[in-house]
Formats: sequence, structure tokens, C-alpha cells
Amino acid sequence: MIGLKPFDPAGIMLLAALNPAVIAVAYLMGRKADQWQKLPVAAFAASLAGFALVWIATWLRIVPAKGLGGEAGLFLAQCVFGLAWAAIGYRLGPRGPAG
Repeated sequence: MIGLKPFDPAGIMLLAALNPAVIAVAYLMGRKADQWQKLPVAAFAASLAGFALVWIATWLRIVPAKGLGGEAGLFLAQCVFGLAWAAIGYRLGPRGPAG
């Protein structure tokens, strides 16, 4: 079990950076994006997916709910990391006319 202190900035950043839902959703949506302007949308969607995964983990008591704190900071950090993953997916995605 992860032992997080109430509002632990390092723990929040670690949780945001290593959230598999954020990584997968942002990368896949970035890969499918045909314009760079769609990357913030991918980051926002990835942050929502990541927050849902954290909520499920707290509901299942994998992550203690009392030890998290700073949920808005977690959402924002996931957005930032999601933007980075979406940009990586966009850069590595297929280019050329849609077929």
C-alpha cells in the first residue's frame, strides 16, 4: 500500500507522472491527433481518465483516501504530464493523408 502524507507534493507528482491511465490515453490520443491544437484536449481527457483511476484505487482502498489531499493539484499535474505524453504520441504518430 502506498503511504502518502496529507498533501505530499512529491507523492502527488509521482502519482501523476506514473499513472498508467494518463500515459495510455494521452499517448494514444496524441498519436491520432492530426493537428497540434488537439493535444490540450488529449491532455485533459487523459487527466480525467487518470483521476478516475485514482478514484477507483481509493475506493478499492489501494491508495488511502485520507492521505492524498490536493486533488486539484493532482488533476493539474496529470494534465501537464498528459500534455507531454500527447506530444510524444503526436510526434511518433503516422503522418500523411488519411486513408
